[in-house]
Amino acid sequence: MAAVTLLEARGLTRHFDGLKAVDGVDFDLTEGEIHALIGPNGAGKTTFVSLLSGRIPAQSGTIRFAGRDITRLPAHARVRAGIAYTFQITQIYGALTVFDNVALAVQSRHSHRLSDDAMEALARVGLEGRANQTAGTLSYGHQRLIEVAMGLALKPRLLILDEPTQGLAQGEIESFKDIVRSVVPEATVLLIEHNMDVVMDLAHRITVLNFGQVLATGTPDAIRANKAVQTAYLGG
Repeated sequence: MAAVTLLEARGLTRHFDGLKAVDGVDFDLTEGEIHALIGPNGAGKTTFVSLLSGRIPAQSGTIRFAGRDITRLPAHARVRAGIAYTFQITQIYGALTVFDNVALAVQSRHSHRLSDDAMEALARVGLEGRANQTAGTLSYGHQRLIEVAMGLALKPRLLILDEPTQGLAQGEIESFKDIVRSVVPEATVLLIEHNMDVVMDLAHRITVLNFGQVLATGTPDAIRANKAVQTAYLGG
């Protein structure tokens, strides 16, 4: 079966006071893949996914998602179109229960199966037994998983995960990798991650950003062998 392009960005640009955070990036996501976005600190990764999710407007360039031009769509409309973005810094409602956090995500897509869908999302990340706990009392790692459950509860076609393993213990990282694998091919995953073991283990393809531009795109083996990537990021 021929690969289907889910998201296509062309010439995407965003500058801040002369800083070229994202500088003319061309980027493609194939439906049903796990695609990792890596690069040094300050390479433009979070700005780039913020452009894709609509949290920051692009200054130039275009974004097409599922064949539709979404370049000017606001973030909430992109969520409805099927793009879910979990943040680099945990964004949960600490005073609410774990269940209520996920139920809010379910409610936002006007599901008639609120309780069932929320519990299904919690079960996928292994938190169904903590549904009635106050979210703010959970460990940082479990709070990250609540956020992933909130993303899954949106039933997205594209799930963007920004530094999801940050602060997780090794055992939690192994569980997280299983969760991500379970998402595809039902959804496509775009993963920003500094843990290279996670990247190389999970990703079908990897794009490397450096100084706001694409340095390389390819399979994990191709990226590992790329001399320019070794020099800029992998320490080779």
